[in-house]
Amino acid sequence: MKKLYLASLGCVKNLIDSEVMLAKLKNEYELTQELKEADLILINTCGFINPAKEESIDTILELANGKKEDAKIVVAGCLSERYKDILPDEIPEVDIWTGVGDFGDIDKVIKSGKKKYFSPRVYLIHNDERVITGSNYHAYIKLSEGCNQKCAFCAIPSFKGRLQSRSIEEIIDEIKRLKEKGYKDFSLASQDSSSYLRDKGIKDGLERLIDEIDKIDGINVRILYLYPATTTKKLIRKIHSSKNVVNYFDIPIQHISEKMLKIMKRPGSVKRLKELLNEMKKENSFVRTSVIVGHPGESHKDFEELQRFLEEFKFDRVNVFAYSDEEGTAAYKRKDKLPDAVIEARVKELEKTVKKTTQESLKKYLDKEIECYLDGLTEDGLFYSARPKVWAPEVDGDILINESEIEELEVGKLYKVKVTELAKDQLIGKIID
Repeated sequence: MKKLYLASLGCVKNLIDSEVMLAKLKNEYELTQELKEADLILINTCGFINPAKEESIDTILELANGKKEDAKIVVAGCLSERYKDILPDEIPEVDIWTGVGDFGDIDKVIKSGKKKYFSPRVYLIHNDERVITGSNYHAYIKLSEGCNQKCAFCAIPSFKGRLQSRSIEEIIDEIKRLKEKGYKDFSLASQDSSSYLRDKGIKDGLERLIDEIDKIDGINVRILYLYPATTTKKLIRKIHSSKNVVNYFDIPIQHISEKMLKIMKRPGSVKRLKELLNEMKKENSFVRTSVIVGHPGESHKDFEELQRFLEEFKFDRVNVFAYSDEEGTAAYKRKDKLPDAVIEARVKELEKTVKKTTQESLKKYLDKEIECYLDGLTEDGLFYSARPKVWAPEVDGDILINESEIEELEVGKLYKVKVTELAKDQLIGKIID
């Protein structure tokens, strides 16, 4: 059987599309981690912001340089779609370029032999099979594709299109099928999860989905990427009261200055945003956010207001992004852009604040007993890695296990962990049950 090397870049939504492509090719190719063995190199790119675009291009060039002579390179995804009129000429090393419309037909794309294969549609998974990667118990579930929001800094709608939601029945069916295969921990993802089913005229789509999720036994679910303007207190309370959906809130606020939110074209008031965040904090919830530093129009006063709020609210996790000037966005046309040096200095300053608040969040776990999934040995083989049941994979960290009262530990199984130590920014604990 021929060998396939996959590089899936960017967000978890990209990973889901990559898993669909793996399933489409599994009868002809088997996955390899060795580039030199690969007959086919498949790269699913990210085109969101400049660092992600640079990573995608660097990856393409690096893999093209390291492949065996007759291996084919196929580049798909957001970067490819966004720059489809430029990249095929700029990077001739690639054999086939395809965008965001044909993940489900990747076998046909490869067999076509066309240098460029771009459909006018945007692909949304329906009942397609996937080859789940990276875990034997956790899987991501895509709620929707595209976005109807008009944030000034974001180019995603220009290449991912408007919101298109999957049906509740289809999502529930996928969760049940994966549960039968042994998966029990799920993360629901989309560009804007709180707008789920609004493209069908349904405003409480996520609440309806939670009701159906609660009818399934033996699963654990978290929701990623809530949008402030479409998140309601009713939705927050629904999550708090859910049997299966954990109290995990991932809500990118981007800023807290009233002026900046207007410039960023983020609807809703700061007062309402703070009310939502305070509602989330109830019931011992885990709250994660993202902020953008150095957006055009941001004064030092605006920056200080954001920094002060992050210090006061104490999110459990914060991603700090430097403003990325993206063509085709409203912010790109503005004349009041900040110098790179100012943006860089503000990012560093905010990262210091976030380091402190994250440390405070981690301290809350000391001497506590927490349900955790066992993820296996760390790379150095010195510890086991365990992830608290509420935390999201990959982004929220883990607890290192250096002692266990249980023998013959199983990856993917739930264990009770007693947190014994915080070493810098790393929790350490022992398995007690």
